[in-house]
Amino acid sequence: MPVVHCVGLDIAKNVFHVHGVDRGGRTIFSRRLRRAELLRFFANLPQCVIGMEACATAHHWARELGKLGHDCKLIPARYVKAYLKTNKNDARDAEAICEAAQRPSMHFVAVKSVDQQAVLTLHRSRELLVTQRTQLGNSIRAQLAEFGLYLRVGSWTLTRQVAELFRSDTDLVPIMVRSLIELLVEQWKGVQARITHLERQIAQWHRNSEQSKRLAEIPGIGPITASAMVATIGDAKAFRSSRHFAAWLGLIPRQQSTGGKPKLGPISKRGDGYLRRLLVHGAQSVMRWHRAHPNDRRPWLDELLRRRPVNVAAVAVANKNARTIWALLTRGERFVGYRSGETITAG
Repeated sequence: MPVVHCVGLDIAKNVFHVHGVDRGGRTIFSRRLRRAELLRFFANLPQCVIGMEACATAHHWARELGKLGHDCKLIPARYVKAYLKTNKNDARDAEAICEAAQRPSMHFVAVKSVDQQAVLTLHRSRELLVTQRTQLGNSIRAQLAEFGLYLRVGSWTLTRQVAELFRSDTDLVPIMVRSLIELLVEQWKGVQARITHLERQIAQWHRNSEQSKRLAEIPGIGPITASAMVATIGDAKAFRSSRHFAAWLGLIPRQQSTGGKPKLGPISKRGDGYLRRLLVHGAQSVMRWHRAHPNDRRPWLDELLRRRPVNVAAVAVANKNARTIWALLTRGERFVGYRSGETITAG
């Protein structure tokens, strides 16, 4: 019987499909499995390469199958699509994954540990609650605006503004609407309290992580961004260079080149949008600090602002911070500062 060399695993909630080939690429099996059958099936297989799309639950299954001695490869979903033949179904997906996993030039995603995923769960939960807080604030503002009452922009003064309006303009808001707004304000306070609780947990993890603390020394990088970076990246040496890392974050120009004529557009916005957003927001805070402290100016940033608009310069600073993060994680050094636009680090 031929020996299995590579298996493509199409994962789902309850129904999985496996496609196995030998070293010559000939199909050995293609079958459907239930969730309860999956680990037992792979426990009876000799050690082989298992390819999966890097999607929901993929890291869990990679850890479990890795315990059985298999070499698990997680592939970005957009890289698998090129190997899909004819119509899309579970069997074709598993075959395409198996084909992509055998390509020597394929880029793989590092398998995350349980601790990494635990921290990322805190970040995802915080992001969800921040979205809910924004929705509640927008709803409160919109409903008060229907009665000619307007609140200033900013979430931190929202509850105080509502209280001041109800004290001074009680007659403008019907009793029914007033009780509804008070209910939404109480819900807003509850969401804010949960966000604060999650941020304390993230800060606690940050204080216990040497890598995260080193990243937080970079201007524009705080505990939230540093912890998210360390938990998401894992081993930064998986990226060949700082440019590859910035490209993975979607912070480099998108190329539309042909015929030897280079054409660069806006940033590609590929990869993890949450990390990219944190980096850009941090870079914008650096720009605000730069404008507010004329006695502490950075010449290289002044030169950048003379050539580019503020938001474009902020993305450039985010790209610079991303490359600095890669350097610190791969070399184990600490951030010292900038000199003529160059990043200075020390061991």
